Amino acid sequence: MFNIINRKTLLAYCDEYPRAKNALLEWYHELLKSDFSSFQDLKNTYGNVSLVGDDRVVFNVFGNKYRLVVRVVFLYKTIQIKWFGTHAEYDKIDVSTVKMKKK
Repeated sequence: MFNIINRKTLLAYCDEYPRAKNALLEWYHELLKSDFSSFQDLKNTYGNVSLVGDDRVVFNVFGNKYRLVVRVVFLYKTIQIKWFGTHAEYDKIDVSTVKMKKK
């Protein structure tokens, strides 16, 4: 099972993007229960994920209308949320350095 850092950030993104709330929460609960040991294991389940460096993984959310950038450390079963936004917003960021939005 994975530890996802931090749930508060995820809930803030749910408030900011209410149309994506259910999809984000579904992703959260699925990953909490998962037991992937490598990116390939993750890719076998989520075929649309991309590895973008620095252990960062990009998930397409809600029919690819949104993107979720996380850092996954498989050894420690830890996922750190880095960024979430629309596909259009994603196209404007540097995915290798982006950090969570501060409110």
